Amino acid sequence: MTLTGNGDRRLTRRLAQLFTGLVLYGVSMAFMVESGLGLNPWDVFHQGLSRATGLSFGWVVILVGVPVLLLWIPLRQRPGFGTVANLFVVGFAVDAALAVLPAGHGLPARIGYLVGGILLNGLATGLYIGSRFGPGPRDGLMTGVVGRFPRLSIRLVRTSIELLVLGAGFLMGGTVGVGTIAYALAIGPLVHLFLPWCTVAAPPQRMPASVD
Repeated sequence: MTLTGNGDRRLTRRLAQLFTGLVLYGVSMAFMVESGLGLNPWDVFHQGLSRATGLSFGWVVILVGVPVLLLWIPLRQRPGFGTVANLFVVGFAVDAALAVLPAGHGLPARIGYLVGGILLNGLATGLYIGSRFGPGPRDGLMTGVVGRFPRLSIRLVRTSIELLVLGAGFLMGGTVGVGTIAYALAIGPLVHLFLPWCTVAAPPQRMPASVD
């Protein structure tokens, strides 16, 4: 098979993996919303803002992503194709999933939604990051701050940003609970597990022709 054929197959896989990951990410968010047991910090903010404005959860995800992405400019971050796709696909996917998912009646169903949402979120994150089309707007904000101010640790920056949005979301009525803690403890190990399986290998570098 030619290098061009391999490249086309690799690109097709990356695109399919990107959009699959983004759709599943939105579905995972809907699972956690339906659980009613707590959301990750950004989604606490999204839900709180949704309740305060009357906009759908998905549209809040999209609209919040726009100013977050604009913050990349002073941080000298460049969005990739996946960054822009993330901005829209996740928001539409979460609204679509919320429209069709049955309500979680009873604690077992709610726990099932929570566990399923966290697991699916870890897989979805591995899929879209592993496609190598660029980080999401919120992840890029975190890495951009660290890149612009290298003395700050990524742990400090991430914790500070997430505590800020968590507090703001909680004050607006977002759901904070055991799911918030479970997500914080589980998402790192889950992404660590899934990402190596999902990462699409970079194309091999062509060796320069020798000169006799």
